[in-house]
Order: sequence, then structure tokens, then C-alpha cells
Amino acid sequence: MEAYVPGVSTRQVDDLVRSLGVDSGISRFEVSRICAELDREMEGFRTRQVDHVAFPYLFCDATYVKGRVRGRVVSRAVVVTGVTAVDNREVLGCNVGDSQDGAFWTAFLRSLRQRGLSGVRLVVSDHHLGLREASEKVYVGASWQPCRVHFICNALSGVQRQKAQMVAAAIKTFFVQPDRAHIHSQLEEVVDTLRPGFPQVTKLLDEAKADLSPSLTSRRRTGPRSRRRTPWGA
Repeated sequence: MEAYVPGVSTRQVDDLVRSLGVDSGISRFEVSRICAELDREMEGFRTRQVDHVAFPYLFCDATYVKGRVRGRVVSRAVVVTGVTAVDNREVLGCNVGDSQDGAFWTAFLRSLRQRGLSGVRLVVSDHHLGLREASEKVYVGASWQPCRVHFICNALSGVQRQKAQMVAAAIKTFFVQPDRAHIHSQLEEVVDTLRPGFPQVTKLLDEAKADLSPSLTSRRRTGPRSRRRTPWGA
């Protein structure tokens, strides 16, 4: 099973079995039968209850991988949701879809609720419209915040490579501020500094002002380590 997961072909699995001393090898049908056990294990993981602890911070993202669908190899979104509770991180769910539209994300987040996920106060993700609307619909009252990595990448998309490091360093300064007042003060200073040479970056910063500090109002200190970390996203 472990050889099959990273994409090793059934023929290579057969070669592996023979190298271990099984002269008769193993057929591709037997490999498929054995690896079907993985489906049951994965389904158990995906459908387990998640009400064993509070998860106030929800991180949502997706990555695209190639998959075979009705005889064709297509790109599909594999959704993995990581959640932080105090200082612990746990993968709560994953699913596969054809796109990241609002219907897909709404159904996925609702399935988390049905499995016991509650008490979400902050959702961190990229600025995907369908995802943001789904989180606001399913977790009413929870704040939304852009993921720091996605936000910086979007800000640097139109910046020349030789100047990108300087712009990124300036943006990162308001992510480390201790409270809302300092964040907004630093943000205004960064905008004033970058506006003459980087109007597209400052436009993005101006539009994102309301979304850049929810974590500080959502955060609750539940232990000595929690004072050292903020859920800006990664």
C-alpha cells in the first residue's frame, strides 16, 4: 500500500514483491484488491467526528493534481482543511472536486459542521470569492482573513523581481504588530511609502484594510503558548 500511494505502478509493485523473494510475483488485480483497503481507511478518516476539541481557527486551501475521470486525465482540486486550536494543528477534512466554486465549498464546509465542527471564529484562506462566500454562509458570525502567503503573492504579482523583496519586507511589517491600532498605523505608513512607485500594490492594501486585522479581535488566550502566536495563516 505504501508503495502504491506515491504513484508506483502495479508492474513496479510486482517487481518489488519479486525482489523480496516471492518468485510468483503479484498480479495487478491483486495489487488493486489490496490497495482498495486504502479507500476504507481514507473514508473513515474523512467522515470521522471532529467535536473532540474546539477549533476556533479554520484554514482552507486547495491544490490541483491530475486525476483520471471517465478515461481522461484532468486537473482536479484536492481540498485539505487544516485547523488550529490553541497551538495544535489538525487536518479535519479533504475532498475532491472539479472546481473551487461556491457550491463546492459550501457543501464541504457544511459537511464539517455535520461532523461536529463548531465554534469557528476565524476563517483564513486565499481571496477566492466562492470560498469566502461559503464560509460566511456556513459559519455565520465568524471573521474572514486573507492568508498571508496568498496576500503577499498577489501583491507582488505586478512588481519587478529586483524590487519584490523590498516590497514584501514592507508588507510583512504590519503582520507582526501587537494590536489593531498598530496594524492600521503601520499599514498607512507602508501605503504612503509605496504609493509613488507601486500604485497597484497600494491599491490592494487599501482594499484589504478591513480584512487585515480580524485575528486580533478573534484571538482568545487559552494558554501560555497562545500569547506567542497569531493565526495569520501560512
